[in-house]
Order: sequence, then C-alpha cells, then structure tokens
Amino acid sequence: MNTGWRSRGYIPHFDRPDLMQSITLRLEDAVPESVIKQWKLELAWTKRMIAKDPRQVTLRRKIEKYEDAGFGACWLRNEHVAAIVEQTILHYDSERYRIIAWCVMPNHVHAIIEILAKYSLAEILHSWKSYSAHEANKILSRSGKFWFREYHDRFIRDSEHLANAVEYVENNPVKAGLAVKKEEWRWSSARRTYR
Repeated sequence: MNTGWRSRGYIPHFDRPDLMQSITLRLEDAVPESVIKQWKLELAWTKRMIAKDPRQVTLRRKIEKYEDAGFGACWLRNEHVAAIVEQTILHYDSERYRIIAWCVMPNHVHAIIEILAKYSLAEILHSWKSYSAHEANKILSRSGKFWFREYHDRFIRDSEHLANAVEYVENNPVKAGLAVKKEEWRWSSARRTYR
C-alpha cells in the first residue's frame, strides 16, 4: 500500500489510511488535454509551483467550470451507466472506506470517503474505475478508455472543510443548472437519508 505523497508525473496525491478524501473522477473526454495546456500557457504554469500558488486554484476552478458545462460524450447521463457508477461507489462502503457524500454528474463524479485501515486511495479508485468502465462500456456497446487516467483528490483538513466539501459535492447539480434543489438530483447522497 502506498502512503504519503506520490505522483505519476501529473497530479500529486496524498494517500494514508484513516484519512478523509474529497475525490473527483472525470470521463476521458470531459476536459481535453489541449484545453488544459492552453490554460496553463495563459497562467504561466511551471512544474515547480508551490501548492498554494493562486494559479493552481485558478486552474482547478477552470476545470470545474468546464466539467459542469457538460462537455464530452457525458456517458453518465445514461441512467443505467449512472446506476452502475453509483452502485460501484457504494459497494464497499464500511468495508474498504466509509462513504460520506457522492454525486454522479454527466461527465464526472465527486465522492468524499474516509479510507479504512488496510486500503489505499489508489486501490479503491482503481477498483471503482476498472469495474465501472468495464460495465459502462458493455451498456454503451463501446470499447476503449472510459475514465481519465488521473483523478483529483484533496484530503479533508477539519470539520469545517468537511462541511464545505459535502456542500460542494451535493450542490454540484444545482451549480451546473441540472437541478433546482440538491435533493432533486437522482445520483447523489443529497437525495438519500444516507449519513
């Protein structure tokens, strides 16, 4: 199991048991690399930027806005595919992790989990992505990449950060104009009496 900071040359990840994490997975075509490269040029992006550099926040907000605009094939609009993804996220709740909140959007997914002792975030997300991609591709009669290789994760610092993260995840459909109230969105913890 990997613990601590790690990277495969893209996004740095912090992985440790008993840590709460806010996670975003996006479909392969949700935000094209060419768009991100252009934003990085505009922001004078460097590989040696510190984590608190405002350009990192700006880039993350641009990506979130682009995701919420619903670009790409949006395979998660298909209710059978969305159901598979939601079932996959909930499957190992209380065994490998404790799920706190989640939301399946048309081209991305948010989840907040607390990782349990003997599992790593990388293992959990590999399991989610592998199974759901295989099943979704069968439903969609397609093959090939389904999820973008990397994911965005952020460890939850304290109770205030957790409350803000849950609010962000559950209100994402409202922010994206897909629902008027968070409870209306079918593929979200906001609709269920879960916590």
